Amino acid sequence: MVGAAVIFGRVGAPQAGASSTSKPIILYVNQGNGVVNGSNFGALLQTATSHGFNTIFFQVYRSGSLLFDDASLRSFVTQAHGAGLKLFFALYFTNSSQTIPASIYGDGEDGINLDMSTLPAGAQSSLLTALSSGYEGTTAITTTNPALALKPDLLIVETYGSGEQQYIHPGMIGSVGVFATTGKQDYQSQFNYALSNSDGVMVFDYAGLVKAGY
Repeated sequence: MVGAAVIFGRVGAPQAGASSTSKPIILYVNQGNGVVNGSNFGALLQTATSHGFNTIFFQVYRSGSLLFDDASLRSFVTQAHGAGLKLFFALYFTNSSQTIPASIYGDGEDGINLDMSTLPAGAQSSLLTALSSGYEGTTAITTTNPALALKPDLLIVETYGSGEQQYIHPGMIGSVGVFATTGKQDYQSQFNYALSNSDGVMVFDYAGLVKAGY
């Protein structure tokens, strides 16, 4: 486990107004909202760096299906690292029968994120145990449950909307949902609050950010 020793370097000048920080500033790529593949991965990297993100959670697994082969995944990692960004593979689970595609462990990613909020608590625990026991990189979880008892290296709580800011505190990473903002000023305010009052910030998601024009 890497835990608090993970260092995240800041890239670029974030439009949301974050000051220089070693905290993770994460852009989540949800393939269900807008497909990102080899043809437009460069545009993703450009958006991430120009907005001051230092980390991308790139969804590579959805509902039991791995979306890319290992050669493609290694290429994405190389490109992200070349742009000065950390790349986590995000795995989106929709039922308890789905398992972690262990073949991705050796593709050079900086970490793996488990996106599994809809699963029962026991299934979530089993997936984190399986990941932690077989994977040497950084482990992360994105969750809608502020009281989640699991302890990955990075715990990102999906605190979308200003009403959810009550759940933001040190020891976790707060989130901003572009869909849950009323405009750029509101987005900046929520972003800055999460970054200042937790261990980082995650923005959900890339497609929404581009569409909103923030």
